[in-house]
Amino acid sequence: MAITVHLSEVLKARGMTAKELCAKVGITEANLSILRSGKASGVRFHTINRICYYLDCDVGDILRFDGRLEENADENS
Repeated sequence: MAITVHLSEVLKARGMTAKELCAKVGITEANLSILRSGKASGVRFHTINRICYYLDCDVGDILRFDGRLEENADENS
């Protein structure tokens, strides 16, 4: 995938559990797990904003672009 998720690393560096982050951000553990695994096809800016706020990090700390264009059948939708 062209966008990689590094949320687990940031959580570990901050000494916070996924469960703690879920409670602060207001999302389910299942949804955070999907995001952490890189299986999410999208995420709301509101959620990213809250994650970055509570982890005291930048978007680039948790989401990174690998420089490739990902071809997707849903691209033209």
